[in-house]
Amino acid sequence: MRSAFTGQEERWQAGLGKLREVVRQDLVARQLAAELPPPAVRIMDCGCGQGTQSLRLARRGYEVTGVDASAELLARFEQDLAAEPAEVRARVRVRCDLIENLAERAFAPPFAAVLCHGVLMHMPDPGPVLPVLAGLTAPGGIVSLLVRNGDALAMRPGLLGDWAACAEAFDSDRYPNRIGVTARADRLADLTGRLTGHGLQVTAWYGVRVFTDANPESPDDAEPPPDLQTLLACEERAGRTDPYRQVAALLHLIARRRR
Repeated sequence: MRSAFTGQEERWQAGLGKLREVVRQDLVARQLAAELPPPAVRIMDCGCGQGTQSLRLARRGYEVTGVDASAELLARFEQDLAAEPAEVRARVRVRCDLIENLAERAFAPPFAAVLCHGVLMHMPDPGPVLPVLAGLTAPGGIVSLLVRNGDALAMRPGLLGDWAACAEAFDSDRYPNRIGVTARADRLADLTGRLTGHGLQVTAWYGVRVFTDANPESPDDAEPPPDLQTLLACEERAGRTDPYRQVAALLHLIARRRR
């Protein structure tokens, strides 16, 4: 099964456990904790990849269905899942599928929360996916989206002194990502409007990686520093505070489906 991400799994996995990925996963987990209803409601993780967030949620008591098109990443997910206690394993379902196909699958009842993290950036247009996510979400439930911040595309090249790329980024929604493909960014206002059209109201939004995305002292292969917890506390505060969150590399949107 092929998606826009197919062929990039090896480079993606090489970044797991490195600083930028650690910051991303930890901040998203903290932000989700403030938005999700208590366990043990059902959650679908669309584009779950290696299952980092799915496993964290299952450990907290949630019933999680992880869906991804990459058999390679799902194999790593299932390997890690096999090392979990039996009660955690019992809460997780893993399936290989495209998000676009999920509208045709039988899921009952709808999910209290649907996650779609780091997926829209690999699609030329989020249009086909947004109604699927809305349809999987129970009335009153939430959709959690993690996207590249189109309002801050010039930040990374500018802070790194790549002025040609910086000038180009102001008027573009495309950018070269770290796994070697051209990806797409979403602007907060545009994505909010599109979600509204599918019955999803954005009730909260956060920035992810305000400081660590373009710091020249934090290259792609940087290991987490000894003062990681202090770093995460600074990133967490910046991610919920203006004006910092407006220039974050990633945006984390929480949209609630109308009852």
